[in-house]
This record gives sequence, C-alpha cells and structure tokens, in this order.
Amino acid sequence: MQKKTTISRRSALALGAATGVAAIAPYRARAQAPKEVKIAMLVPLSGPWARTGILEQMGAEMAIEDINNAGGIKSLGGAKMKLIQFDAGDSSEKAKNAAQRMVAQEPDLVGGFGAWLSSFTLAVTEVTERADLPWLTLSYSDLITGRGFKYVFQTAPTAKVQAESIVPTIMELAEKTTGKRPTKIAIVGDNTAASESFLKPIREHVLAQQKLAAVVDQIYTPPLSDATTLIQPIRSARPDFVLVQSTNAPDDKLLMDKFAEYGLAGGKLPLIGGGGHFATPELLQTIGADILQGLFVGLANWPGKAQAELAARFIARTKEPWFGHDSIFAYAHTMILKEALERAGVADRRKVAEAIRAMDMRDGPAKFYPGSHLKFDETGKRVDAQLVVVQWQNGKPVTVFPKEIAAAEPIWGKG
Repeated sequence: MQKKTTISRRSALALGAATGVAAIAPYRARAQAPKEVKIAMLVPLSGPWARTGILEQMGAEMAIEDINNAGGIKSLGGAKMKLIQFDAGDSSEKAKNAAQRMVAQEPDLVGGFGAWLSSFTLAVTEVTERADLPWLTLSYSDLITGRGFKYVFQTAPTAKVQAESIVPTIMELAEKTTGKRPTKIAIVGDNTAASESFLKPIREHVLAQQKLAAVVDQIYTPPLSDATTLIQPIRSARPDFVLVQSTNAPDDKLLMDKFAEYGLAGGKLPLIGGGGHFATPELLQTIGADILQGLFVGLANWPGKAQAELAARFIARTKEPWFGHDSIFAYAHTMILKEALERAGVADRRKVAEAIRAMDMRDGPAKFYPGSHLKFDETGKRVDAQLVVVQWQNGKPVTVFPKEIAAAEPIWGKG
C-alpha cells in the first residue's frame, strides 16, 4: 500500500516560492548573458525586387559570420548574433504582413533592418515602431523619418538630399568633361514613394536653380510591360541627358533595352539612373556591357578604397563580381546593431535603440559610409549622409564621385 505524504500549508508555500525562484533564476541568468541574440532582416526575397533583397542577404550573412568568428557580442559574454529572415514580397501589404508575423513570432528580437523599397519600409516601420523595435533602413523616402518615430534610423541620404545633389553633380561632371553646361533634361520615373520624394524637389526648385528645361517628364506605375511610349518622346525632344527614376531591375531592363532600340543608350545620350538596383551584376547579365556603357547611377553608398579588403572577401565568399550598394548597407546595418549591443550591454531592444541614438562615431561601422561619420539626428536621419555617383565603364560600375573615394574619371558621351 502506497504511503500518503502530507505537508503543511506553510511548507507548501515555501516549496512553491523555492520552485518559483528556481524557475526564475535561470531566466535571469540567460537575460544577463544569452547564448545568442536575434536581429531581423525583412527585405524582398521574391518578386521584382528580389535580387536587391538577395544582395542584402549576402552582406548581412557575411557580417553575422564575421561577428561570430570574432567572438560574438563581448559585453554579453560572447553571445552569438543570429539573423532571422523575412520576405517582404512584392507589395506594401505583404511587407506589412511579414512585419506583423515577425514581431509576433520573434518577441525577443533586439533590432532589425530592411525593407529596401521605401513604400515597403513605410508600411513595415508602422509595425516596428509600435513594437519599440529599432529599425535601420537604406530606403530613401523623406517620409520615413518625417513621422516623429523614435525607433527608425535612416542611414542613406534621403531622396530630397539625393535629388538636390544629383542634378548639380551631373551638371558639374558634364561641364568638366565637355566644357559645356546642359540646358535640357528629360525625366522618366515610377510612382513609388522613393521616386516621388526624389522628383518633388527637382521639379519644385532644382531645375530652375540649374537653369534646366524639362522637355519630357513622364511617370508610370510599376511594373512596366512596355517602355515604348516613355522613350519615344525622349528621342523626339533631344534632351542633353535623361534622369531615369525606376526602382526595380525588370523595369530597368525594359527601359534600357528601349533606349538602345532608339539609339540612345551605350553613352550616346547620357542616362542617369537612381538607386543600387542600377548597379547590380544581374543588370550586366540581362542588358549587356555595351548598352550599360556610360550609364551614371546616383545612389546612397558604394564601397570605396577603404573597403578593398572587405570587398575582396565578399567576392570570394559569394562569387559575385563586386561588392555594391545593397550588400554594404546590410553589412553596415548588422555591424551597427552589433555596436549598439556592445554599448547597451543587455539584449533589450529599447536599450539598443538608446545606444544607436547616442552614437557619434568615426570608426567601427562608420567607416562603411562616405565621410566616415555615424550619427543620427533627432528624427533618425544619419547626419552628413551624402550622395555617391558610380558609372558603368567597361562592364563594371566604378565610383566617380565624391573625389575622395572615386576610382575613375567620368565619361560624358560615347566612351
């Protein structure tokens, strides 16, 4: 017969308290020194923007590997960083849904970055802001940091900054190369948030300041099915150069192929694209070096001379032909989160955000940006963020501006 054991109420309460302490204590220990710390990447991994997301993925995975191989987060006892990936898909609605799944499924995230296209980022950050999740983005729209959010950090120069820089820069490059200043411009762009933010100041005051007449100004809804009606008027108007503000590789191809069909590509008419998608290896494979020759691309970042060793390792690791805009941003964002964790000394998203807000660095992750300055203003914009211009020359995009990181002289016209 089994003996029945009884305990007093006082003993039961003591036992319960002891059990509770035993349960809580390991949790506290893990909170102080977790074995791994999770960050999120939410970028397009399917649909027309997938290639750019994959390039970000490559940069982020390399950064995670570099951090963990170097001993992890030292202030957290060597905790390893873990990258949790989510697909933004091909629409703002899908990106927002992915963000909602992300914060629900991964409550212990300490930060993240994405979602590449500004329209997607605007939707995603509505979710991350409510979750107090610090979010880094390379997206360009001025609206991203214009909403009073406290947990969004924009490391790229905004569309307004780039817009007010690209046309004067191109004018100077043209005058330096040919001795003449252009007087006529054509504009073709899509109606995504980044493009609208970019083109607004150009139309409002930049063209007038530069004494430029817009002989063509056309807007379309992506994705394109045919670019004929966009390019025909440009050929007839005979501008001095064309500003091409598309936002995805398939549209880039349709536009560039049509420019070539009408005898306007390959350096015959200077074309100026905007964004890192205009400098991807995929574009070379699908369009060809002859058509891309001479194409200028204004973008938010590109590896300079100081990143030569990092670029070589990236190329060896991924078999990509170069280390570019999307990959260096993802690498840098991961390193910023790592630095913030080191400074916070705890795997807490709010403390990580505080550490990012307090940054004023010229070393560490700052070296991955032109000017080597990492500081954010009260809105979340990176201070001193500046435009970079690369140009397709002999089958490869090379930096031509700013001068301190330039790898080649610009070509204006056939080269």
